[in-house]
Amino acid sequence: MKKKLRIKKNDEFQNVFQKGESFANRQFVVYVLEKPNQEYFRIGLSVSKKIGNAVVRNQIKRYIRQSFLELMDEVKSGQDYVVIARKPAAEMDFFQVKNSLIHVLKRSKSLSFKTNKSNESI
Repeated sequence: MKKKLRIKKNDEFQNVFQKGESFANRQFVVYVLEKPNQEYFRIGLSVSKKIGNAVVRNQIKRYIRQSFLELMDEVKSGQDYVVIARKPAAEMDFFQVKNSLIHVLKRSKSLSFKTNKSNESI
């Protein structure tokens, strides 16, 4: 994931936490902050040590990043996202993580699915 698509600094995280809106399910909490003059979206990840050892935490972060990369065309630009993983995310595989993130992003109205005729027939 490109550097311009990441949230890394503490004050950027705090800005999203304080001014953004939160949406959650059992596996993830997603904070969304509108940034109208930003032409791309940015994501920040937070995976607590309570969830597991470094291998598990890094795997969850890789799954989340890959999910956002695959959903890049559907995720609304001009927003900052902070994704916080909860304990049940540790036992999930990639497809479950992606589906769970899609669920939360739909609740936040941050996805704009484009209808694709080739996928509808499957």
